[in-house]
Amino acid sequence: MSTALAADERILSDPVLNTGVFALFVAITLFVVYRVSHRNRSTADYYAAGSVFTGRQNGIALSGDFLSAASFLGIAGAIAIHGYDGFLYSIGFLVAWLVDLLLIAELLRNTGRFTMGDVLSFRMRQRPVRAAAATSTLVISFFYMLAQMAGAGGLVALLLNIHSGFGQALVIGVVGLVMVLYVLVGGMKGTTWVQIIKAGLLILSATGITVFLFGKFGFSFSGLLSAAADNSPLGEQLLEPGGRYGANDTSKLDFVSLAVALILGAAALPHVLMRFYTVPNAREARRSVVWATACMFVFYLCTLVIGFGAAALVDADTIRNAPGGENSAAPLLALEIGGTLLLGIVSAVAFATILAVVAGLTITASASFAHDVYANIVKRGKASADTEIRVARYTAVVVGVLSIIGGILANGQNVAFLVALAFAVAASANLSTLLYSLFWKRFNTMGTLCGIYGGLAACLVLVLFSPVISGAPDSVFPAIDFAWFPLRNPGLVSIPFSFLCGFVGTLLGRTKADPGKHAEMEVRSLTGIGA
Repeated sequence: MSTALAADERILSDPVLNTGVFALFVAITLFVVYRVSHRNRSTADYYAAGSVFTGRQNGIALSGDFLSAASFLGIAGAIAIHGYDGFLYSIGFLVAWLVDLLLIAELLRNTGRFTMGDVLSFRMRQRPVRAAAATSTLVISFFYMLAQMAGAGGLVALLLNIHSGFGQALVIGVVGLVMVLYVLVGGMKGTTWVQIIKAGLLILSATGITVFLFGKFGFSFSGLLSAAADNSPLGEQLLEPGGRYGANDTSKLDFVSLAVALILGAAALPHVLMRFYTVPNAREARRSVVWATACMFVFYLCTLVIGFGAAALVDADTIRNAPGGENSAAPLLALEIGGTLLLGIVSAVAFATILAVVAGLTITASASFAHDVYANIVKRGKASADTEIRVARYTAVVVGVLSIIGGILANGQNVAFLVALAFAVAASANLSTLLYSLFWKRFNTMGTLCGIYGGLAACLVLVLFSPVISGAPDSVFPAIDFAWFPLRNPGLVSIPFSFLCGFVGTLLGRTKADPGKHAEMEVRSLTGIGA
C-alpha cells in the first residue's frame, strides 16, 4: 500500500508536464489531419483516402489500427498479473494475421469498394444484406470502442490521480470528443496519418523500454523472469501455464474459446477490412498485411518484456489498486524506471493509441451506415457524395456519444479481455458469411442473413448471460447473478453456430444463387478485373 501511495505522490509531482505531453500530441496530429482534409472531395476520398497509400504506409497504419489499448495496456497488465497466460493474447493477435493474408486481403480488395457490405451484397439481394452488414459493423465497432474508452479512462485517471467515478467519466467524455473531431475533420486520409504516426511512436516507445529493461537486468531475459517470479504473488507459477486458465475444465474451455476468437476475429473486424480499400490494388493489400505483421511481431515481443518487467519492478497490489487496475501496469513501469517524464511520454503514446484506434472504428461505423444504409438502402444508390459524407459525419457524432456512455459503464475492465469479446462478435457475425460469399457457389441471400444475424444474436446472448455481465467479482454488475453460460468468451460456441446458420439458411432459402454473378465475383476477386 505504501508503494501505491508513493506512486501517487510521484504522479502528482508534475501534472502540468503530463497534460502538456498529451496536448502536444493532440495539437500535432490535429494539424496533420487538417492539412490533408482539404482533399476530401468525394466519397472515395472520405471513406478510402482515394486509395493513394502504398502497401508499406497502409501496413504501418494497419498495425496502428490494430495495436490498440488492448495491446499496449491490457496485454502488459495481463502478463504482469497472470504471467504466461497473459502472453497468450499476444500470440492470438499475431497469428490472426495469417488468416487475413491467406484468405481475405487480396480477395476483399478486388471485390469491394468501401465497406464489408459491398462484398457480402455483390451477388445477393442488396438491401437486406447491406442492412445486416451495417448492423454487425455497428455492433462490433461499439464493442471494440468499449475497450478503448475504458483504457482511456484508466490511463488519464492514473496520470492525473483521479479516483472518483465522475472524474474518470469526464475523462472518457473528453477522449470521445477529440476522437470525433479527428473523424469529422480528416476522414480516412487524416485518420490514416494519425495511425501511422501513432504506430511509429508506439513501436519506438515499446522498443526503447524493452532495451532499457534488458540493460537493467544485465541483458539477461532469464534474470528478468526470475525477478518477476520473485516479486509476484504467484511465484514460479507466473512463468507456467495456468495462471489464469487451466485451474479447472471451465477455465481450460475458456482458453480454447479465447484462442479461437482471437485467431479468427481479426479477419472479420470491419475497421481492419476497410483499410484494404486505401491501397490501389490487391498486390499492395498483400504488402499491407506483410508490413503490419512485421510491425506487430516486433511490438508483441516487446510486450512480453514490458509485462514481466512490470511484474519484476512494480508490486502486483500497486497495479491492481491503481486507477485503471491491470491496465496501469505499463504506465507504472514507466514511472518506476523513468520518473514522471517517461510516464508522461508513455501515457501520451498510449493515449495516441486509443485516439487513433477509436477514430478508425468511428469512421468505419459511420461509413457503413452512410454508404450501406443511407446511400444504398434509403436512397437506392442515388445519394449525392456531399449528402452521403454529411450523413457519415452525423453518424460519427452519434457513435461517439454511444461509445462514451459504454466506456463509462465498462471502465475498470481489462481492455485486452474486452477486445477479445469484440473479436468473438466479429468472427461470429462476419467471418462465415465472408468466406461463404467468396468460396461457396451455392451461398445465397438467406444464408447470408442467417449467418450474420444468427452468429451475432448467439454471441450477444451468450455474453449477456455469462460471468462478464453478472455473477463474478469483476463483472459489469457484480451484485447480481443471472449468468448461466459458464465461458467468459463465447467464440467456441457462437463462431461454429454462425457457420451452421449460414449453411442451413442457404439450403432452406427459396432464392437460388446466381451462377453468373458468382462467376463474375470469382474472376474479379482473383484477378482484380473490374475492381
